[in-house]
Amino acid sequence: MYRLLIVDDEEIITDGLYEVFNQLMPETLDICKAYSGKEALNWMSRTRIDIVLTDIRMPGMSGLELTEEIQTYWPRCRIVFLTGYSEFDYAYKAIQMPNVRYLLKTEGYAKVTQTVQEVMQELNHGIQLNELLEQSREQKDTLEFMAQGDYFRHFLQESHGFYGNQEALVQDFNKLNISVDPKSPVMLALGRLSYPTAASYTERSQILASSRIIWNSFMTNQTRSIGIMDKYGDIVWFIQTSMHSEEKFNNHFMRYLEGTLELIQEACLASLGLTIGFTISGASCEWGDVTPQYERLRQLQQLKIGDGISMILMDRSDQFNSSSIKEGFVPSHKAEIMEAHLEAGRAAEFFNDLEEMSRSMLLANGKVQRTIEGYYSIALVLLSYINRMGLHSQIEDNGKLMRLDDHASMKEGFQYLKQIADEIFKFKHKDERDRASHVIERICQFIEEHLSEDLSLVRLAEIHYFNPSYLSRFFKQERGINLSEYIDKCRLRKAKDLLRDGDLKVREVASFVGYEAAHSFTRFFKKATALTPQEYRDSLSVIE
Repeated sequence: MYRLLIVDDEEIITDGLYEVFNQLMPETLDICKAYSGKEALNWMSRTRIDIVLTDIRMPGMSGLELTEEIQTYWPRCRIVFLTGYSEFDYAYKAIQMPNVRYLLKTEGYAKVTQTVQEVMQELNHGIQLNELLEQSREQKDTLEFMAQGDYFRHFLQESHGFYGNQEALVQDFNKLNISVDPKSPVMLALGRLSYPTAASYTERSQILASSRIIWNSFMTNQTRSIGIMDKYGDIVWFIQTSMHSEEKFNNHFMRYLEGTLELIQEACLASLGLTIGFTISGASCEWGDVTPQYERLRQLQQLKIGDGISMILMDRSDQFNSSSIKEGFVPSHKAEIMEAHLEAGRAAEFFNDLEEMSRSMLLANGKVQRTIEGYYSIALVLLSYINRMGLHSQIEDNGKLMRLDDHASMKEGFQYLKQIADEIFKFKHKDERDRASHVIERICQFIEEHLSEDLSLVRLAEIHYFNPSYLSRFFKQERGINLSEYIDKCRLRKAKDLLRDGDLKVREVASFVGYEAAHSFTRFFKKATALTPQEYRDSLSVIE
């Protein structure tokens, strides 16, 4: 979903364009509006903006001055100047700017909407993998890349030990040609791709390489970063601002990162046909604190809501208890893979591995000590998950996990592990659905109680700690309609109730349901009911 910002100091023009675009393509375009350059910059600081439709001449800050500021916040943003002035000098200056178009207000709504659709097509083309491949810089040597990945996988397990000797850390980064700075704080992003079912190792590797190309294509201008695959098959990126970035951009970095990750998600979907979810740090951390930060992101990733959609979750300190981070490790390689399946909610893969491991362990010629080690390695994975997620009351029969002697046979013991795992997956699925339902109900209740206020996607996302694009997709998945459609239905229902009260004027009803201008409310109401608000009120009187 792209985000369009309409900027004009003439309210009737801004509101009119807002209504036109809001009705034209609600599923692909999120519309915001501002009545001044200053108000537009406020939107820029809050969320990613892809297209700006702005007047050139406005009091306080002109469209040209606004465009220069926009380039600082969102360099990929496209500008369409819409003005009643046709002076050559203004047109000439606009044409000289990158990613800018120029239209006259006299050309009408049809030309404006056509131009915005053309810009959207250009943006779509820009995130296609073939285009990104052409723009991509030459990839690092394969052996160097493998060495970097191996180094950082060890680093993730014990960052404090690496950080203890900073001189050696700097030398390691230089030898491995690691582009980020070991002396500056770093931001972490954990990405999880939705690989196709039954994808081979080679196919997964190709998809992973493509996703890295997409990442580098979007992240090379304003940031320095390096990404590696962790032991669970997820991608961990270490991110810093570029050495030449301005202080204004550094203050804006979190919003820039979140907005750019949305574009990377769109590119992965368009080019690879796959979704990718991101969990990102809420703030930069020192390199010595990378291990606990990474563990926090892994836990936050498990608290996702909504299946099969591209999420962006941000680490917030009040959402986690750092003492809950899992310590220790599982010695069995197979158990490590099963642990990754359990945390990611991949039930089929988990039970396939459990069945394979059980069959191997229970062979008649199998070694007893090896079978015991196999049992306890899986039991420890299950017990660790139960402890971290506080599931003791939900998984009541877990007392025998670490007591193999309580089972009549080894076979019964492995059957017990399967039973406990099945209960965990059932609870995990139910918990995700319950949390999704609760969040949606909370958002719906907020909308119904604040119909007179700003209910833009960006504001709803800010209030409920969501990424805007994720909230839009998540709401559609859970309710089956667009968020904007739901808001319109609530406003229509409330308007009908208020119109039954003859004491309220139409403009007062309009204000109560979030319309500043009565004529805009009238157009909305008539489109939904085929009657103007006054005609609807009169029809009620006739019925009575």
